[in-house]
Amino acid sequence: MPDLELPGASLYYETDGHVSSPALLLIHAGVATLRMWDGIVPALAANHFVIRYDARGYGATTSEDVTFSDREDAIDLLDHLGIARATLIGCSRGGRIAIDLAVEHPERVAGLVTIGSGPSGFPETELTEAEDAMFDELDAAFAAEDWDVLQDLEVRLWSIGPTRDEADLDPAFVAEAYALNRANAAHRGEGATPTPLDPPAYDRLVDIDVPTLVTVGDHDLSIVLIQYAYLLTTIPHAEGHRFAESAHLPSVEQRDEFERVLLAWLADKGL
Repeated sequence: MPDLELPGASLYYETDGHVSSPALLLIHAGVATLRMWDGIVPALAANHFVIRYDARGYGATTSEDVTFSDREDAIDLLDHLGIARATLIGCSRGGRIAIDLAVEHPERVAGLVTIGSGPSGFPETELTEAEDAMFDELDAAFAAEDWDVLQDLEVRLWSIGPTRDEADLDPAFVAEAYALNRANAAHRGEGATPTPLDPPAYDRLVDIDVPTLVTVGDHDLSIVLIQYAYLLTTIPHAEGHRFAESAHLPSVEQRDEFERVLLAWLADKGL
């Protein structure tokens, strides 16, 4: 599969479907790579041109220690493929990028789907006691530069979720969740620094004038559930859906239900 050469980076991407079909740009979570979309791409590509990529610092993309705009990386990829407008589908960090992109470049966005995401500039929110303890473990692993431990602690916090025991979950999903994040361990030493949207999206959501689907897993972190409610009530054309048996990666853990919800929404909106 091809790479897009950008200033300070070689961006790995994949496409599926016919280029003349409506475009979908899939942006992965910070605890995953573009491989998180593998299970739903075949169904999406039946009637869409599906574009996905590894962001800088993730997967098969390589990057130098430079300052960059993650919004412009996405725009550069769309330009490279000759895509004027796309529906953005972003999970977690990828959803934040998608929201920022919808605010900064509304002319390039036909629709917006977020999964366990919040807008840039969202104010700090008090964590639960369990979440606070898990973040302390993450901080200790980071301070010790124990990257393998850090990768797995991130999965336990986000993909498994602070309210669940992984022993109670589907072993196949648990194994996939760990594999998705371990693929990023090699990038821990990279110093590419994204420039934030200024002003951030938090106070600009009312300007998003495209169909929007906001989703979340019921077992996600408390801050993410708060962000879900904020997006749903602030973006003018937003609709919401909660996945009862999932934490941060419902498109992986509840793949069939997520696919059904997404495809029905895209059809309803003519996207």
